[in-house]
Amino acid sequence: MANDAGSLTPRAEDFPRWYQEVVAGAEMADNGPVRGTMVIRPWGFGVWELLQGELDRRIKEAGAENAYFPLFIPESFLGLEKEHVEGFSPETWVVTHGGGKPLEEPVIVRPTSETVVNHFFAKWIQSHRDLPLLINQWSNVVRWEMRTRLFLRTSEFLWQEGHTAHATEAEATDYAVRILRDTYLDTIESVMRIPTFVGLKTDRERFAGAVRTWACEGMMGDGKALQLGTSHELGQNFARAFDIQYADEEGTRRYVYQTSWGASTRLIGGLIMVHGDDFGLRLPPALAPSQVVVMVVRADEHTGAAAAAIADELRRSGLRVRIDDQTATSFGRRAIDWERKGVPVRIEIGPRDLAEEKAVVVSRFDRSKRSVGLSALASEVRGTLEATSAALHREALDFRDEHSTPVANLAETLEACASGFAIVPWSEVGEAGEDALAEAGITVRCLQRADGSLPGVGEDALVAVVGKSY
Repeated sequence: MANDAGSLTPRAEDFPRWYQEVVAGAEMADNGPVRGTMVIRPWGFGVWELLQGELDRRIKEAGAENAYFPLFIPESFLGLEKEHVEGFSPETWVVTHGGGKPLEEPVIVRPTSETVVNHFFAKWIQSHRDLPLLINQWSNVVRWEMRTRLFLRTSEFLWQEGHTAHATEAEATDYAVRILRDTYLDTIESVMRIPTFVGLKTDRERFAGAVRTWACEGMMGDGKALQLGTSHELGQNFARAFDIQYADEEGTRRYVYQTSWGASTRLIGGLIMVHGDDFGLRLPPALAPSQVVVMVVRADEHTGAAAAAIADELRRSGLRVRIDDQTATSFGRRAIDWERKGVPVRIEIGPRDLAEEKAVVVSRFDRSKRSVGLSALASEVRGTLEATSAALHREALDFRDEHSTPVANLAETLEACASGFAIVPWSEVGEAGEDALAEAGITVRCLQRADGSLPGVGEDALVAVVGKSY
């Protein structure tokens, strides 16, 4: 059944189909010509640029510097760390020919960059004075995927990946947790406005080659989980494989302790699935390429000039504003298009409004409309943007809380996961319980303390956040 937006499938009727229609209707992305690849359209890339900027600022505040490493990795590199290669070998794309001739050694198209980064860390780290070494890169990665969906799971995607080396295990642990909390969690909660569970991955779910993986897990609008960011403690696994040693203050050679961490364009998929409604995308103001669109209802000389003046005033206050004066297209069609794109505020002005020195302000969050005097527009818009940001988070938090059920045992866990998350004592699950859950397509998303805080290393009496995932 179509809603009054014209053609979008209601979320409650068919969530996957709704998602695909929103991605297309909001002009976020399109399928690439090679299976599993993705073209990110300007509106979608505008969201990514804003999100990238928020993450990048926090990464730099944590002391990391940006660099770039090659797309191609010698096949022999990937074989140096056993668990890592076993974890990624089913996902790798391999190049065997170049310049029309077979290569002497095949090269891997990077699925992640631990191996090539550590090849250079071994060259760059010689002394304790070289530590900590904190590197981040913004890049693409390529992984073979059987079932693809735009933003959520594609064979090529964009991300950032951080790689660090430290003198002690405690320093590496502290840094991995800092990235999880101050970079990922803060961005996801305060910018994306997605309420997030944070915790420790089980051994079954941790990153291949890591000793511990910390994760941010969000609940989507259909009750499923989406992993939004991970931070890994690699211990000395890669340091020993790549011989990354430093001389301490006494001259003793020691292996470094390392971390790696990443977040990707999957975040945009999460943004859509958490905040979208039956009329399209709803963007948090911080991530909207245009926070306000000023729409000319019917063109004439005075209305166009008034729209330009309104846009200029809002831009001077620091807002991202676009003017829509394409009156050759019907007003209704244009309004639906901006609604689908999720622009937080629309200002509609026509000759009649202008004669009354008013304009209509439309909030994308609840689609409410009100007539506002021109002199009060700027304050009204700022208030609406602030209210939108808070309301999106509150709505998503209420949904998550309503669909997160404390349970006592494995049987109750399976029942709760039919509609959302189960919160169950880890002692009632364990590794054997994880196997049973996996048979039902359910995974332990993370382990945390009963109060929701991050556990200490080796801490017992934890609860498991359990659910079906993307």
